[in-house]
Amino acid sequence: MKNPEANHRPPIGIAGLGFYLPKQVMTSADIAHESGLPEWVIREKFGIKQKYMAGPDEHPNQMAVWAVEACLQEAGIAPDEIDVVLCTTEEWKEYLLWTAGIDLAHQIGARRAWALDLHMRCCTTIAAMQLARDLMWSNEDIRTVLIAGGYSVGHRINLKNHRTSFMFNIAAGAGAMLLRKGHAENVLLGTHLITDGSMSRHVIIPASGTVEHPTDAAVREGRFYFDLVEPEAMKERLNAVSMQNWLRCIDEALRKSGPAPHGRPYTRADIDYLNMILVKPSAHREMLNHLGLCEEQSVYLDEFGHIGEQDSILSMIEGRRRGRLKPGDLMIMVAAGIGYVWGAACVRWGPVNASAEHREDAP
Repeated sequence: MKNPEANHRPPIGIAGLGFYLPKQVMTSADIAHESGLPEWVIREKFGIKQKYMAGPDEHPNQMAVWAVEACLQEAGIAPDEIDVVLCTTEEWKEYLLWTAGIDLAHQIGARRAWALDLHMRCCTTIAAMQLARDLMWSNEDIRTVLIAGGYSVGHRINLKNHRTSFMFNIAAGAGAMLLRKGHAENVLLGTHLITDGSMSRHVIIPASGTVEHPTDAAVREGRFYFDLVEPEAMKERLNAVSMQNWLRCIDEALRKSGPAPHGRPYTRADIDYLNMILVKPSAHREMLNHLGLCEEQSVYLDEFGHIGEQDSILSMIEGRRRGRLKPGDLMIMVAAGIGYVWGAACVRWGPVNASAEHREDAP
């Protein structure tokens, strides 16, 4: 069913981006040495040339503050213009049971903003973009939303546990994105998300919560790191549904993006740039093939590591810097996270006609 008010909604555009990368780097040789796997496997199969790791003074929410400072400078917007802070700082952060978004808003000087912490693992940025857009469309007094967070999950990966080798790319860093109502540039179009709770307990940190506390004994036994506790079940389920769920999210995000400039509905053929979180090289190439794109129409983040939901922001920054994300391009953002969740979002990059239709049809 179509929303009759959708065509009259103002565009929601990305007004600024920012990123922070830690000073410390872990190379493929370092990972090979610690894991006992051949370096060629780390580089070619896992897709890791190097990854950034947070130092002792680079805490997740503090890294987010530094990313926001770069974002605000690019956007030319003062902190007190921000109405809402959607904080994507991961749960592994400075303190337990702590609302990082409130601290982030305070640290950057967003005195007028209220703040909310969001967690959807590596899909959080896409979910936050949908929430930010809907908040601005449904509230007259919300015009500017900051999405930002820090990530230091690499410290919770045990490189000696080969069950979690698919997580060896996990790194550290922080990203920030400013969305504004009426900003007819880098406009957010359609989004779509899918979850599959049958895998919600397959990847966990066993000794980390009320089920099992991280006692000294549990930490010594390696239970304060991520573990894949049902490897065969997750492998079988992911192989069966993962790519089809990604493609469904992409097709639905395209459908919800309204008519393309040529007047017809958007299709995969309209996509110019793939913004995808860091996955193994074979999966990245498979996605490019499904979308009919070449490697120069994306940025593979093997020189940074997988910085969770912040990959989505880093890909925009790197794509723009390398001349691969250009004005007029239709960018598809693609992400997935343990839990399991898949998501996609369409963004028309560069300036657009402010009077053009930007709509999200109800399913």
